Amino acid sequence: MRIDLAGRTAVVTGSSQGIGLAIATALAGAGARVVLTGRGQDRLDGAADVLRGTEPDADVLTVACDLATEEGAAELHEAVPATDVLVNNLGVFGSRPPLDITDEEWRAYFDTNVLSAVRLIRLYLPGMTARGWGRVQNIASDSAIVIPAEMIHYGMSKTALLAVSRGFAKEAAGTGVTVNSVIAGPTHTGGVEDFVRELVGGDLPWDEAQRAFMRLHRPQSLIQRLIEPEEIANLVVYLSSPQASATTGAAMRVDGGYIDSIVP
Repeated sequence: MRIDLAGRTAVVTGSSQGIGLAIATALAGAGARVVLTGRGQDRLDGAADVLRGTEPDADVLTVACDLATEEGAAELHEAVPATDVLVNNLGVFGSRPPLDITDEEWRAYFDTNVLSAVRLIRLYLPGMTARGWGRVQNIASDSAIVIPAEMIHYGMSKTALLAVSRGFAKEAAGTGVTVNSVIAGPTHTGGVEDFVRELVGGDLPWDEAQRAFMRLHRPQSLIQRLIEPEEIANLVVYLSSPQASATTGAAMRVDGGYIDSIVP
């Protein structure tokens, strides 16, 4: 399948590293102009250099802003008034005993993982529908469905993101704009490496550590390893393409077989 996104602009939030940077790199490889976002300009500059190292001809713009706030969303929209593809990847995660999660932490997870996406959809969806073409993707998680006991606040936010995706897909019905969520299973990023070490200890070699984590804490996985960010990016590029024009309101899975229930 040849995917050509030349002439398209793609905004990827939380894209200074990890899954977001992998997605932005893959979209640039398909020809899109990509917009990297994050809170720190230095990290964004480094991410842009990494992206260009893979895609030397990439057209890359960086916008430093805090998208967990209304002000940050407004800053991004002012810098990039229109986009063809919006990938809401920004998110925070961490483990916490359920009864120790404070009101402040519940609000912070909702603001960062849910409201950041809602604000940007509100800002960019009208332009997409007016032009008759657009792609919105919200990066969710297997934790939206199989809620981990050690991170209920994170699971809650990702469950909400599935509802947001489905609802805005209905708002965009018949316009040529698609809105989907991508359910990502446990993925190999720097932050997840720290999380794995926190749960299984730091003595094991990495390959053994990740497999011990999957065996003990994510036993439903059929691939029995962490997913690589590029594997998620592949699905995002497809959903951003003209070839995915009939896929909307869906929760697409890159979960390694982890999820054992069906998403309607």
